[in-house]
Amino acid sequence: MPTLIQRFPLFLIVLAQLCGTALWFSVNGAGLALTHDIGITEADLGWLTLAVQAGFITGTLVIATTGLADRLPASRIFTISCLAGALANAGFALVAAYQPFDLLLRFLTGLSLAGIYPLGMKLVISWTPKYVGAAMAWLVGMLTLGTALPHLLRGATSGLPWEWTILGASGLALLGGAVIFALGDGPHLPPSSGKAPLREGFAAFRERRFRAVAIGYFGHSWELYAFWTLVPFMVTREMLRLNAPDSSIPLLSFVIIAIGLLGCVGGGVLSQRIGSLPVARLALASSGLVCMAYPFLAFLPPVTVLGLLIIWGLTAIADSPQLSALAAETAPKERIGSTLAMLNTVGFALTIPSIAVTTALWQWQGVWVTWWLLPGPVFGLWAMRRLGRQKPCTDICGTSFHLPPGR
Repeated sequence: MPTLIQRFPLFLIVLAQLCGTALWFSVNGAGLALTHDIGITEADLGWLTLAVQAGFITGTLVIATTGLADRLPASRIFTISCLAGALANAGFALVAAYQPFDLLLRFLTGLSLAGIYPLGMKLVISWTPKYVGAAMAWLVGMLTLGTALPHLLRGATSGLPWEWTILGASGLALLGGAVIFALGDGPHLPPSSGKAPLREGFAAFRERRFRAVAIGYFGHSWELYAFWTLVPFMVTREMLRLNAPDSSIPLLSFVIIAIGLLGCVGGGVLSQRIGSLPVARLALASSGLVCMAYPFLAFLPPVTVLGLLIIWGLTAIADSPQLSALAAETAPKERIGSTLAMLNTVGFALTIPSIAVTTALWQWQGVWVTWWLLPGPVFGLWAMRRLGRQKPCTDICGTSFHLPPGR
């Protein structure tokens, strides 16, 4: 008999995901204030973001190679990661002006996030076996909102020291960990096989259709996090053209990133009608078209350009939950945690060069730097070009779920 708190597992998981992932871009949310107060540059912000990505990649690789995601309860890993991430993130407020300690604390924050995002996916699968695509849509939507949340925190505390943004994100992470600690693990995952986790983590790549979906996910990853990193830069450009106050920059950055929640949820609803693969293709193609058109349209009136960025924010993340759901479905059932962690490791490894290139070249190339992101959607769509029409098949818990034929 489920307890009262276990009657609403999806709501609690996505709430915890929202709170935990507020750690991800907490420094970016306070970026403008950090520039004014301690003199960090756009390139420095890029390095701090790269440190988080590197920590996340290291963490997911550790999870995948040690099998922790399948050997320990997901709720326990999630809770401990939220606590560790909150402490590392708060510590950044003390060392922000001191290298390399600032980079080290951001790396540790990313390391902790590896126990939040992939394990959140496993918790969704363990609690909500029906309509995995829609459930993943809410989970990734809350990741998106959590990523945007520091910008909102900064906008709401614009008259206060930037440390409030950092500490607010840490407080939210503690709340997220407490929620998952109370919820616990769901009953719908099979036991681990006990096989070598590294080999099992890569095992799904031998299956052609999983490999096509994974490459689509990698192309999406190349574009998404670099775009999110560039959002404050692009918004600042438009605010300067409008002679608007700096206080509007974090709020508009929040809107452009957070609108992705609607893309995720809308895509999840649509996936129940037409399947996850068409939704993923549509979102990837749409964001790719906006990416290609943005430099040509960037000299239109600022309000028009901001509207274009909102469309980009809506579509850039909408494919992620559907690709994640497809990956979870085709992963080895006894190694779902390790396979998802490995998928995240490769995907997020690709965010490092895309973020590094775009942030380093922004000052010289301006709006044209976004074309460095275009290969992601193009290559992802190319990889999935031969996946045919979808048909229902059986997911990990025996319920109907839309996947490509031929599994």
